[in-house]
Amino acid sequence: MMAALVLLFIRTDCPISNRYAPEIQRLYQSYRRQGIEFRLVYTESALDSAAVARHKSEYGLTLPSEIDTGHAYLRKAKVTVTPEAAVFVGSEMLYRGRIDDLYPALGQSRRQASIHDLEVVLRALAAGRKPAPRFTRATGCAIESGP
Repeated sequence: MMAALVLLFIRTDCPISNRYAPEIQRLYQSYRRQGIEFRLVYTESALDSAAVARHKSEYGLTLPSEIDTGHAYLRKAKVTVTPEAAVFVGSEMLYRGRIDDLYPALGQSRRQASIHDLEVVLRALAAGRKPAPRFTRATGCAIESGP
């Protein structure tokens, strides 16, 4: 098992992020007990903690979360849309991109995903293997620029 940090970038007003809430929660429940740390990162600078609590409650999310007011996480991970994931072991980014292939392109969705990119990385880390860094293109809502 390798100590890793998974940052999951979302917006409260992004229907794609919201559709992923059950999958995000499932991954958190499956891998947090295996030493993988998760953090839900809200990219909307103007949010307050009450809005985050409402959103998490409405979508059944129990992950630790924070609002990226200064966009420090965005700069570190170089994400551009929500939902998008970034996985770090120490300061090394091993993965950045989509959670899975549910949305092949904007405006297109599959009934269910067939490629689970993030889970492949998490499975390897939980087994004590460090996968080679890889990046996929996420499809989602644009992230507002600037704090």
